[in-house]
Amino acid sequence: MSHPEFEKVLSEADLMARIDDLAARLAPSLEGEWTAINILIGATPFTSDLMKALARLNVHPMLDALWLESYRDARESSGRVVVRADISRPVKGRGVLLIDDVFDTGRTLAFARQHLLSKGARKVVTCALARKPWAPEGEDNVDYHAFDAPGRFLVGYGMDDAGLYRGLPYIAALD
Repeated sequence: MSHPEFEKVLSEADLMARIDDLAARLAPSLEGEWTAINILIGATPFTSDLMKALARLNVHPMLDALWLESYRDARESSGRVVVRADISRPVKGRGVLLIDDVFDTGRTLAFARQHLLSKGARKVVTCALARKPWAPEGEDNVDYHAFDAPGRFLVGYGMDDAGLYRGLPYIAALD
């Protein structure tokens, strides 16, 4: 099987530096009882490294996951968000740090925020690894992100193309 040509957008070392910087920006706002929620599957490597970076700063939120789907195997969102598997621990009265891989249309994080607020979360702070140039601004914007992504299709570090390339230790673009 031949693989497409990847153009490296962010090296593994640059990724780790940006995640450490993000953790330093996040840490002061994560006082009290917090749950970090990983949006499966794409945000898993990012969530793992962000949790380690927060732990080095003595911030230890609980960890849970929410499996949402809007892309299936396509390169564009279907426009519809579906809950494939819900969180396993209650968030009532807790702050929630909602972690996603790419902030693109904003639909996934908006859906997840409302979903968690309806379960009684006292506050939901959104965080994405990458923010696309056309992503929503203002109140619909992501609260924190590690880097501004190019307006291209990204793979690696959890992001995929029809299930492939999630294991790349860097972020690459496909055209």
